[in-house]
Amino acid sequence: GGDSDGGSEELVLTPAQLIRSLEQAWLNEKFAPELLESKPEIIECVVEQLDHMEANLKRAKRGDLKVSIHRMEIERIRYVLSSYLRCRLVKIEKFFPHVLEKEKSRAEGEPSILSPEEFAFAKEYMANTEIYLKNVALKHMPPNLQKVALLKSVPRPNLDSFVFLRVLERQENILVEPETDEQREYAIDLEEGSQHLIRYKTVAPLVASGAVQLI
Repeated sequence: GGDSDGGSEELVLTPAQLIRSLEQAWLNEKFAPELLESKPEIIECVVEQLDHMEANLKRAKRGDLKVSIHRMEIERIRYVLSSYLRCRLVKIEKFFPHVLEKEKSRAEGEPSILSPEEFAFAKEYMANTEIYLKNVALKHMPPNLQKVALLKSVPRPNLDSFVFLRVLERQENILVEPETDEQREYAIDLEEGSQHLIRYKTVAPLVASGAVQLI
């Protein structure tokens, strides 16, 4: 659609860069406490890349050592891709009302946290949960308690949890503990290549922008 025009220039990636972007997205997703922005264009390109690699393999000579190396590489990429998508589905199931709320309330032009398929999955999951609760749990409760507020009853992602990260681009003046009153806000510089253990909330924008990599 129209929204792809803006992002199209960054996606002229070499296959190696593409796989690296997938791996970065996968590690960030694995270690971030919340569902991150969806990366449909990376997934689309990786799937095309895999098809391309499969096609090349079919043309290769049998018994060629390169074939088994390529086959292993294809398996590895498939593993990362399916692990990444599964990791996202687990988070959607865990936090579905909050994820849907965030998706509904995002501003025009803000990146989506759900792919269209994930959005459909989340809505269906929510509908099924509501039906299940009505039929099973709520039947036996007094009528005034039967209205179930899923946003209240499903835990939110814990953005205060700590994450390990590696700095890819130097950052200056990152506020580390903005909440505490008694302690004056203290800021640190994140040097390129350095590793830190930091509260996720304070570095979430840097994870989103790709300046740091969760590890």
